Amino acid sequence: MTPKGEESAAVALNERITGALVGAAVGDALGGPVEGYSPAQILERHGGRVHGIVGPWHGDAWRTARPIAPYHKGDGHITDDTLLTHALVRVYAQVRDHLDAYAIAEHLVPDLMTNPRWIPELETEALPLHRVFLAEKWLVTRLHYGHVDPREAGVGNIVNCGAAMYMAPVGLVNAADPRGAYTEALDIAGAHQSSYGREAAGVFAAAVAAACTPGATPDSVVTTCLSLAKDGTRAAIERVCEVASGYSDFESALTPLREAVAPYDTVGPDYRSPSLAARRPSRLHSIEELPVALGMLVVSGGDYRHTVLGSVNYGRDCDSIATMSGALAGALGSPVPEDWSKTVSEASRLDLWAPATTLARVTREIFERDVRRHRAHERARTELGVPECFD
Repeated sequence: MTPKGEESAAVALNERITGALVGAAVGDALGGPVEGYSPAQILERHGGRVHGIVGPWHGDAWRTARPIAPYHKGDGHITDDTLLTHALVRVYAQVRDHLDAYAIAEHLVPDLMTNPRWIPELETEALPLHRVFLAEKWLVTRLHYGHVDPREAGVGNIVNCGAAMYMAPVGLVNAADPRGAYTEALDIAGAHQSSYGREAAGVFAAAVAAACTPGATPDSVVTTCLSLAKDGTRAAIERVCEVASGYSDFESALTPLREAVAPYDTVGPDYRSPSLAARRPSRLHSIEELPVALGMLVVSGGDYRHTVLGSVNYGRDCDSIATMSGALAGALGSPVPEDWSKTVSEASRLDLWAPATTLARVTREIFERDVRRHRAHERARTELGVPECFD
């Protein structure tokens, strides 16, 4: 068996981008049908753990069954996590450079409002705005109708994983530069979220960038996250990953990881009945999804299949957890099962590989611009009499 570091070192950038984006979409699709339920409920409903693509929780009654209606979650359908991830890729394709909060206002919001696309969960073509959750509709309310400064528009929104869940492209265009990814994602996410929701977006982007570093491992990704994360987000990641390091199979880790993150999670034990303190700004708390995604990455040793299945069977907001962990495992170089990706692509009527091809091309352009900018800065420093190197 090839050591994880050596396996990661041999993976080229294009493969990492494909692995991360396809991996995120497949994780999203696998998690969708069991989102909102507990591990015990999932076990009872499916007669065991979920080991691949499954149908809707309520079978053919998905159109009217509460609380899922009117979404067809399952059968390989991606959710809003992937819709927004691909929308951000399209923004990069338009701007062809690093993004900021203004790019969200000028490009992402119009894309959500004006360009109909096939929405798998609705089984029809519709505006993405009609599918995204309330925390994402906030983008349109604040930026398009409210004309709020994009850098501050996220203030007042529900604090959740809404911004973090689609930040993988930011980590990819900043591959092997976690601090750059963290800074860029924080700027972008300012248009969408505040507090620990915004912080999680920055840390997740940094994690993806760290996973793209040659020789990266789950432990090195976590170490990078801890070097950048602040407040409750840092504490939650540290605690969850510390607990995760004691397990090598997701089944035995499900309850311990939930117990580890619970003190930092504001939603509470019943995911569908959030506590009164849920999703409010706080320096003491964290979203649940990112620490658990990192924890599952550690438990599985970076293996894509086991990372994602652990995330899916964790339940609660498991489509977003599996989106994040799938992106990280894919960026590390662990292959996405072809039968899963083929089924998700066909069921969702979505080319999962096209966004990766686009982003790979744009990323190389951005890398070239970064090199030119860096060399111009070096020349300027030399002219200012700054030594080229320091002892």
